[in-house]
Amino acid sequence: MKIYELERATVASFYDKPTGSFQYVLVDKATRSAVVIDPVLDFDEKAAATRTKNADKIAAYVRQEGLKVSWVLDTHPHADHFSAAPYLAQQFGAPTGIGRKVIEVQKLWKDLYGLDDFPADGHQWDRLFDAGDTFEVGELTGRVLFSPGHTLASISYVFDDVAFIHDTLMVPDSGTSRADFPGGDSHALYRSIREILDLPRETALFVGHDYGKGGREPFGMTTVAETRASNIHVRDGIDEAEFVRLRKERDATLPLPTLMLAALQVNIRGGRLPDAEANGHSYLRIPLNRFEPKEADADG
Repeated sequence: MKIYELERATVASFYDKPTGSFQYVLVDKATRSAVVIDPVLDFDEKAAATRTKNADKIAAYVRQEGLKVSWVLDTHPHADHFSAAPYLAQQFGAPTGIGRKVIEVQKLWKDLYGLDDFPADGHQWDRLFDAGDTFEVGELTGRVLFSPGHTLASISYVFDDVAFIHDTLMVPDSGTSRADFPGGDSHALYRSIREILDLPRETALFVGHDYGKGGREPFGMTTVAETRASNIHVRDGIDEAEFVRLRKERDATLPLPTLMLAALQVNIRGGRLPDAEANGHSYLRIPLNRFEPKEADADG
């Protein structure tokens, strides 16, 4: 865990090495109210077993610090890990939220998985956010940006000088996240990034992933100024056409994330496993021959 002290807020960052994912707890210093963003539910793909190790670390921090959790939020339906949002929401008695366009993602993956009876209506979350919506975390006001491109449902959460930007950007030496998933779009991703980079230059940007490029230690925070100066994909001076070319060339080399076909089936349910069958066990459906295999040495 790493702690970042900002003017009105504290951000606790939790890293999950197996998926390269960052999870965050934003704390309002004035009231000790908090929001949890993008928590990970552990999944062992070889044993097909879920665990709550990551989420329990977050819960322990919340209790240790005496925080009141106002929200448990996801930025988008993740393709590389299961969401622990419902587990932590139950622990804290807090509502869950995600962007309203998740309904379109549900419809897309409902078809891919052949889930004819699945209700693709977003009811799995307590609130579906639209662009420009606001919500309170103590004395802090969160503002929602619609940030499609990585997925068609991605949103960002902005609090004063802090923004949680999920899988739009990575830290400067790693560029940006892929845009080739079903519903992704590299043109939309570029425009989403430029909206984020129009925030004040001192704004802290907390990203969703870092895979430790070149063997360095992963870190999850950059700033608007650092990104505009040195991000390898979208620094100032790289226009939309060049970005799209770079992104498409990179995406063409990437295999699907290891957990994608398992994770999306859980995450379109808001992080819940499929209903148990008569024998008491849940099962995942894997769509065969719907995606082309690729060979590469990286996921991101």
